[in-house]
Amino acid sequence: MAVGNHSKTIPPLVSAPRITTLIASLLVALSAGTNYVYSAYAPQLGARLGISHTQLNVVGLAGNIGVYTSGPLWGRIVDKRGPRILLASGFVLLLGGYSGMRYLYNTGLPPGVESISFLGLCVLVLFSFMTGTGGNGGLTSAVNSTAKTFPDKARATATGVVISGFGLSAFFFSTISHMFFAGNTSAFFLVLALGTSFPMIMGFFLVRPIPLPEAEGYDEIDNVPDEVAATSALDRDATHTPLLDEDEDANEEEEFRRRHENLNSDSDLENARVEGVELDSSAQRLALRNRSLSRGAAMALDVAPNLHGLKLVLSGDFLLLFTILSIVSGTGLMYINNVGSMSQALYAHQHPVYDEKEAAGWQATQVSTISLMNFSGRIFIGLVSDFAKNKYDIPRSYCLVLVTFMIFASQVLTAVEDRIENLWVASSILGLAYGSAFSLFPNVCLEWFGMPHFSENWGYLSLSPMVAGNIFSVIFGQNLDAHDGSKKALLSAAGSVLGSRSATSLAPQCLQGLECYVDTIYLTIGADFVAIILSVWAGLRDRRKIAIARRAKYVRRPASAWEAT
Repeated sequence: MAVGNHSKTIPPLVSAPRITTLIASLLVALSAGTNYVYSAYAPQLGARLGISHTQLNVVGLAGNIGVYTSGPLWGRIVDKRGPRILLASGFVLLLGGYSGMRYLYNTGLPPGVESISFLGLCVLVLFSFMTGTGGNGGLTSAVNSTAKTFPDKARATATGVVISGFGLSAFFFSTISHMFFAGNTSAFFLVLALGTSFPMIMGFFLVRPIPLPEAEGYDEIDNVPDEVAATSALDRDATHTPLLDEDEDANEEEEFRRRHENLNSDSDLENARVEGVELDSSAQRLALRNRSLSRGAAMALDVAPNLHGLKLVLSGDFLLLFTILSIVSGTGLMYINNVGSMSQALYAHQHPVYDEKEAAGWQATQVSTISLMNFSGRIFIGLVSDFAKNKYDIPRSYCLVLVTFMIFASQVLTAVEDRIENLWVASSILGLAYGSAFSLFPNVCLEWFGMPHFSENWGYLSLSPMVAGNIFSVIFGQNLDAHDGSKKALLSAAGSVLGSRSATSLAPQCLQGLECYVDTIYLTIGADFVAIILSVWAGLRDRRKIAIARRAKYVRRPASAWEAT
């Protein structure tokens, strides 16, 4: 009776509370992705404070590190306490971070000083880190609430819509700045400070997970009654029986067959009854779900996966996804953080008389293009993966190949394109691939490792961009600085046309066009090709596990007479 009354309080799948959560989550995500707008102001910030390309990459990476290192912490908090702590923290961090960066920009350098001090650079890095951490807090709360609000058949699309707002954030804020504060970097920082922080307060009141009907969602397995978990012979067997060894095909079916026989033995059921617990199929399933189960083992036993903690980090599936995402996102971060400098290098190579305003226009074009395609990719891959799974029963992991191939193609085009007018093609493909990656990987993470610890698990997986992202970005900055010997000639030429004041406002610049950075692009091309191979392996590995689990379920069915009672 209690269950019936409880079900009446759950809103239908299409209802005002669910739509409100979706829209509010989208707005929060829209204000959380401003790390991608970094290239829109990085050259100007570098010129104002005398920062080299390598140092600019360090500042940009600080924001990215803030995003990824905060993932496990934010994920654990939102899984245990809900989204409000994250949204309140996001408000403080975003407002403080961008306000601090604006203060440093407005203050500038003292007379006679050519570059920012080490302490000043550290403070700038800290402010950038705060913006990344705060933005990720908002995104994590939005994605977590959306994933728990919509059923599996629409979850990838719904979360894709929310995450698309994160990708559109750079276009949204750069457009506002260009329309109302053109050429005013200080005003742009003010827009970022206010425009990113106040939506977090709105989300504090409106973003919350809406429970799903039991037939559509996951059980709250962390709340299994203690008496069932403590006395169930099923639970004891699951504890002492090894989990499915996904790398040993020959042993998998035999293991499931043996486990099934143990779980249904008359002596185990009788022992449970003697201890005062009458186990039905639901109680057995609840007890089993309380164990840490991999995707293959969980599918074979008709329960949802629940892999987390040390078992997650040591699993082959996690390491495989971690490596692929590290390469894909590392390539994307390097490109996004440096596309402003790339476009300026190409422009300077084509135009001996450097027009700062026109160069900034091309710079903004690349940022807007990446942002729009980032937004599109997050919706695109959600629709594709949902359609493939619902219509043709194709695992979402197959889409990993599509994502890695797109990022590979973007780098090939970047390596051969030496005209600023055509760079938008490579930027479009990279934006589409990058957005698709950060819409697809959370859903694969949920599908492979389960809902109960989803945000925490995704937080650990989100640490992966730090590895390749740091390597590629620092190498890019060093490569660009190494080709920066003609900076004085550029400043002299610009000064003769634009006046000394305009000339001194220019960032350090390489005049050799594509040659300034192409060596780093060759590195990412090789890495992305490796990611394609690993993605094919991930899809085949997932397909094999699904097939084995289905065979194991078929073997279990005839002997499971107790399931019909």
